Amino acid sequence: MPEKRFGIGRSLLMLLLGLTLVASINAPSSAWAEEATPEDEATPVKFELDEDQAKALVEEDGGEAIATLLVGEEPELSAEQALTLAGVLDDAMSEEQAAYLANIINASIPYYAADEVYYEAAEGDNAFGVVRQNLDDFQSNNLWIMIAGMLVFIMHLGFACVESGLTRAKNTVNILFKNMMIVMIGIVMYAVCGWIIMYPGSWIVEGVFAFGVGIGGGGGYYFGEAATGPDYNTGYTVWTDFFFQAMFAATCCTIVSGAVAGRIKLLPFLLFCIPFAGVIYCIVGSWHWGGGWLAGMGFADFAGSTLVHGVGGAGALAGALVLGPRLGKYAKDGTVQPIPGHSMPLATIGVFLLWFGWFGFNGGSELSADPGGVSYVLVTTTMGACGGGIAAAVLSWILGGKPDLSMGLNGILAGLVGITAGPDSPSWVEALVLVGGVSGVIVYFSVITLDKLKIDDPVGAISVHGVVGIYGTLCCGLWGVNGLFASAIYGDAAGETAGGAQLVTQAIGAAAGCGFAFVAALVIFSGLKAAMGLRVSEHEEVEGLDLGEHDMSAYPDFSQTFIKSYHAREI
Repeated sequence: MPEKRFGIGRSLLMLLLGLTLVASINAPSSAWAEEATPEDEATPVKFELDEDQAKALVEEDGGEAIATLLVGEEPELSAEQALTLAGVLDDAMSEEQAAYLANIINASIPYYAADEVYYEAAEGDNAFGVVRQNLDDFQSNNLWIMIAGMLVFIMHLGFACVESGLTRAKNTVNILFKNMMIVMIGIVMYAVCGWIIMYPGSWIVEGVFAFGVGIGGGGGYYFGEAATGPDYNTGYTVWTDFFFQAMFAATCCTIVSGAVAGRIKLLPFLLFCIPFAGVIYCIVGSWHWGGGWLAGMGFADFAGSTLVHGVGGAGALAGALVLGPRLGKYAKDGTVQPIPGHSMPLATIGVFLLWFGWFGFNGGSELSADPGGVSYVLVTTTMGACGGGIAAAVLSWILGGKPDLSMGLNGILAGLVGITAGPDSPSWVEALVLVGGVSGVIVYFSVITLDKLKIDDPVGAISVHGVVGIYGTLCCGLWGVNGLFASAIYGDAAGETAGGAQLVTQAIGAAAGCGFAFVAALVIFSGLKAAMGLRVSEHEEVEGLDLGEHDMSAYPDFSQTFIKSYHAREI
C-alpha cells in the first residue's frame, strides 16, 4: 500500500508540473502580449466621416448603429464595431483614431490568445490604419531570417575553401587571412554606414545616393520595443534585419579576392574592401532594395544576381585588369598554361558549403517564413544548381575529352548565381534548364574566353559571378511570368511586363549596377596602385605569399620553402 500511495502522489505531482509547463508555454511572453490587454480603458476619440466613408459604413452589417454612435461626442464602440469601422476607414485615420480602435479590439482578445494576435496603429500610404499582427508569425519569420543569416555566414567558409583549393598551396595562408578579414570588415562597415546607404530614410540625391551612420541610422531603433517590435517591421526585429543583411555585405569582396589571388599585396586589398563593401556595394543595393531609381522602374533582383554577384564580378574584373596575370600563366606565344589548384577536395567542400548556404541566401530573401514562398524558392534554387553543374560537367567532358571537376563545380555555382535574381518566378523546369543549364554553358565558355583575352582569374570568379550574374538578372525578363514568351506559355497568368518590357528594365539595371561597380573598383585599385603599389614582387610571387606576407605555411610539414620563423635558431 505505501508503494501505491507513493505512485499516486508522484503521478499527481507530475500532472501538476505538466499543467504548469503548459500554462507557462501558453502565457503571453512578449512585450506585444503585455500590451494586448491594456490596463486602462481607451479614451474615446471623435470621428468625422466624409460622404463616401459614411456611405460605405452604412452598407456594412451593423453600420447604421456605428454611424449613430459616432454622432455623439465620445462614441463607445464594441470590438466588433471597432473592427468594422477600421475596415471602412482603412488607412485614412489619424494616429490617435487608429490607436483608439486598436485598443478597443485588443481589450477583447482573451488572455490565452494574447500572444497570437495583436492590433496596432500603423502608418499607411495616406495616414494611419489598424493592422492585425500575428505574433506567432512574427516569431516564426524572425527565427527563419536569423537562421538564414547564419547560413549565409557559412558561405564565407565556402568561399575560403573554394579559393584556397583552386590556387597554389604556397598562397593558402594568405587567402584564408584575406577571407577572414573580409567578413569582419564587411560587417563592421555595414554597421558604420553601409546599411543606411542601402536602406535610406532620406536621400541626398533622390533615388541615387544617401548616407547615414549606425544601425538604424539614428531613427530610434536601438533599444526596447522600437527595435524588437512592429514599430520597425511586422516580420522581424531591427537586429535580425541588420544581421541578415550584414552577412551579404562582405560577399562582394570575397568574389574579388578570388580573381586577384596569388599576386596582390595584402594591405592594399584590405584597404580596397573598406569602401567597396561599405559604400559601393551599398549604393548599388539602394537603387533597388532601398527603393531607389531601379525600384521605381520595376527592376527585379530577388537576392542579388546583379546587386551582389554582379557587383562583385565587376570588381573582380577591375582588379584582374589592374594587376595583370600571374607569372607563367600565359606563354610568349600566347598559349594558356594551366596553373592547377592544389586541393580539389577543399574546393569541392567549399562548393557544397556554398550550395548549403545559398538556401539561406535565397530562402531568407523571402523575408518571411511563408511556407509556400520559402519552399518554392528552395526548390528552384536547388534545380538551378543541378542544371548548372550538369551542363558544365557534361560540356567539359564532350569538348575537353575528359570530365573537368573544376568546371562542374563552377557550373554548380553558376546555376546558383543565375537563379538568385528570380527564384520565385520560373517553373522548376525553367529553373533547371533555362536558368541553371544555360548558366552552366555560359560559365564554361566564359572561362575559356577570358583566358584567350589573357584576363587571369584563378578561380573563375568573373565568369561565375559577373557574367552569369548578368544573365541571371536578364532571366527575370526572359523566363517566368514576366518573361519574353510568358504570354504564349502562361496565357492569362502572364505578368503585366511580359513580352520584353521587363527584359529591357533588367538590362538597364544590370548594366548600371555592374558598370558603376566596375568603374568604382577600377578607380580604387588604380589609386592604391599609384599610392602604395598593388602587386607583390616577382620573387615573392614565386616563393608564395604565405612566406612573403605572413612568414607562415599552411602545410609546414610538406613545405620545401625556407621559413625564417621555423628556423630562427639556425640563422
